[in-house]
Amino acid sequence: MEAKAVARHIKQSPRKIRKTLDSVRGKKVDVALNILHFSPEKAAVVIEKTIHSAVANLISQEDKANVNPENLSIKEAYVDGGPRAKRYRAASMGRASLIRKASAHLTVVVADESN
Repeated sequence: MEAKAVARHIKQSPRKIRKTLDSVRGKKVDVALNILHFSPEKAAVVIEKTIHSAVANLISQEDKANVNPENLSIKEAYVDGGPRAKRYRAASMGRASLIRKASAHLTVVVADESN
């Protein structure tokens, strides 16, 4: 059995999130949460929340009320680019320079390994 959680419009670039996500992809949920909780990176907070949400989604499914949290692992975890916010900043000689502020969408799928 598996469940999915998606965090959308994260105010960080996908490349920076992917760097942190690579350290927990494929690991058991309890090990991944331990790594993320003590990581100093900004993306670790968002990834940790999304993993918690995916586990809660799995537990709340009607036919799977007896889930053992020790058997859960991260089956899939990936980041896609979100919409870019475009801002302008004053540049030299009366010009305007474009600033693109990135956002990202994070998807985490957890699965029960006992089956």
